[in-house]
Amino acid sequence: MSLSSPQVHVEAAPLAAAFSLSPPSARRFLLELDLPMRHAGLRRVRVRGEWRGPADAPWVVVAGGISAGCKLASDERGEGWWPAQVGPGRAVDTARRRVLAIDWIGADGCLDQPIDPADQADALAVVLDRLEAGRVAAFVGASYGAMVGLQFAARHGDRLDRLVAISGAHRPHPYASAWRALQRQVVALGREEGQVSRALSLARQWAMLSYRTPEEFAARFDSPAVLDGQRARVAAEDYLTHCGQRYAARWCSTAFLRLSESIDLQQLDPGAITVPTTVVAVAEDRLVPLSDLQALVEALGGPARLRVLRSPFGHDAFLKEGPAITRILRDSLEVPA
Repeated sequence: MSLSSPQVHVEAAPLAAAFSLSPPSARRFLLELDLPMRHAGLRRVRVRGEWRGPADAPWVVVAGGISAGCKLASDERGEGWWPAQVGPGRAVDTARRRVLAIDWIGADGCLDQPIDPADQADALAVVLDRLEAGRVAAFVGASYGAMVGLQFAARHGDRLDRLVAISGAHRPHPYASAWRALQRQVVALGREEGQVSRALSLARQWAMLSYRTPEEFAARFDSPAVLDGQRARVAAEDYLTHCGQRYAARWCSTAFLRLSESIDLQQLDPGAITVPTTVVAVAEDRLVPLSDLQALVEALGGPARLRVLRSPFGHDAFLKEGPAITRILRDSLEVPA
């Protein structure tokens, strides 16, 4: 499928049959659609999502990392993954915008096929069609969501006003790809040995080292190792174990493998993107280096600007540096396109 001819025809089940108005603050939906996928051919996929905000407000799509779902803001149903930025009066203001998010294709573990970020972008376009959203005022993507946002801007740019891409690039960095490949080997080995939960936990712990920085670990865990029986235990192990066990309790191995792999399938010509774009980089990010995002901005086919943050949280800065991200989002979303 050529980037110069991005139109995709997809058959979707009627939205009304799967549309829920409960709770009132979030309109949830479930779609089944036949999606022409870049590497897997035509597949029937399920897309879950929700939107919040006034029914007559401009649409904004928000997308996060591979473990982020459609629940953005916290409410009576539990905690969202980006409540610092999404909600009434927040940078992505659900009092003034209709904010849409989906669960990633493959996140339910039901699709054991190669999933390209372009497939996610095409699925989002279909969802917008079913919601009768002619134009999207903004696409705000972070991490994997930024990769999908870049694909959406390249493939469906005629319906997008602006893009904000945080810590996500047009290609994976080879060092980061190698890191993820080893995580996938750990999970594959765990499946072979009947230790899937432990393998997922270890893969997540390894991933946490790439999301964060040596500077943060030096500040938080600068204590000598202690003997636990006959084994030395370092200060960061309890934290990493907690992160791993929490992740393994809610994720399946197929979803992890296919979505991790999807990051490494990202390939995109930045020149195909002509919408106004704000790219946000974190100088300490070890997964998406500043140099890659500088190259992305220089190659974009439309108006572009680069915002650079400094943060000991590295790749996770979009989750941890609330005030700084808020300032960038308010500036990027309020400026005329």
